Amino acid sequence: MRKLFLVVSSLALSLFVFFYMNPAVHAQSFGWGYKKNSDHKVPEIGKYRDMLDKYGAYYADHSGDKVVYLTFDNGYEQGYTDDILDVLKAEDVPATFFVTGHYVKSEPDLVKRMANEGHIIGNHSYHHPDLTILTKDSMKMELEELEKAVAAITDQKQLKYMRPPKGVFNERSLKWANDLGYIHIFWSLAFADWNTKAQKGGQYAFDQIMKQMHPGAIILLHTVSSDNADALSKLIKELKSQGYQFKSLDDLVLKDMLPKAIYGF
Repeated sequence: MRKLFLVVSSLALSLFVFFYMNPAVHAQSFGWGYKKNSDHKVPEIGKYRDMLDKYGAYYADHSGDKVVYLTFDNGYEQGYTDDILDVLKAEDVPATFFVTGHYVKSEPDLVKRMANEGHIIGNHSYHHPDLTILTKDSMKMELEELEKAVAAITDQKQLKYMRPPKGVFNERSLKWANDLGYIHIFWSLAFADWNTKAQKGGQYAFDQIMKQMHPGAIILLHTVSSDNADALSKLIKELKSQGYQFKSLDDLVLKDMLPKAIYGF
């Protein structure tokens, strides 16, 4: 009996050490999501809002201004990024491209073009892991390795914004990113555009975006989508005709910081 007690106690102690001394095991993680609406308003995100506010993260501009922030996730190339950059240049529209290590390594000329044409390069991590299961040191390594890769080929030596792979996050990963000087950027408008085998045409992409459009939207798009490449010019022209302005994430953060600097809150 005493031997059984010792075995059970030892097992319990081992489990305690494993689950409570290893922070990558027991922290709850979340997949980014929001409640869509048909009123063209910023979608609600429920309990996520307090977490984002606590750690200076963004998913939309809540000012009510008719502004749009274009963001693209780039994990690999499908041949459409040049076309997208051509449209952005012709329309004088800024964007942020969240890139991975694979993308920087395989498409350095495109990354250089993004930076040279005034777009922001964002950090999507080097290897695209689930950041919520990493230690803080491993997360730091993922972000710093990507930053160094971008700095080696562009003038953007420091990356300010990050987007977690697959939108997976928790309070700990938000805090750690904040500690490391990064700002999490989620999104308030997206659709299933990443499946290259299920493209439905530029009109489909246009309709999906316009159906969800709202003032202050941070739009997530993927450059692997031929639909997005086909729709982008029409989309930008239509939104401009409706009085929307296209701004960069720097504008969003600056807008948010000014009242705090002036009024102290």
